[in-house]
Amino acid sequence: MITALLVAFAVYALAGQQIVENVKAWYANAKMPTIDGKHVAVVALVVAAAISFMPARSSVPTPVPVPPDAFSLRGKFVGPTAAEDASTMSALCGELADCIEYDGQHDQRLKTGVAFDDLRIAAREMRCKGESIGARQPQVRDAVHKFLDDAVGSSGGPVTPESRAAWVSALRDLSRAAADVTR
Repeated sequence: MITALLVAFAVYALAGQQIVENVKAWYANAKMPTIDGKHVAVVALVVAAAISFMPARSSVPTPVPVPPDAFSLRGKFVGPTAAEDASTMSALCGELADCIEYDGQHDQRLKTGVAFDDLRIAAREMRCKGESIGARQPQVRDAVHKFLDDAVGSSGGPVTPESRAAWVSALRDLSRAAADVTR
């Protein structure tokens, strides 16, 4: 795109005045066609035919295929708040993954597993206004606890780039798994 703009600017700089004069001369001598109702009807039919042959666009995004061995929370959210809890958990885990990843690329204020856990607790308390999804959804709580222990361990010590990446990946997996429940 930028190349085309640069070429157009160069052409205008070299022969712009001549091009403008030629266009004005052509326009002054050009015979304008007469357009009647038949022409308008034909153009409308051609446009309608083109639109009808265009592929339909769905407003529903195509789901990303999930590997068969991926972590799943299906069937673990139960009760009247199940969909809301799953949606909240998905958003919360996604945001936490983004925050931890961003921190790793910038100031690195989060330097330990304890700091990650403190961030998670503070975000949950603020987002859920003190309510615990884990208290309402004990099956989810237990599955998430086991998944995080398996994926990132239980060390509260210093974070390496590899362990930070594991946390980001695990939180994104949790976010996806919770979002899958609402679909």
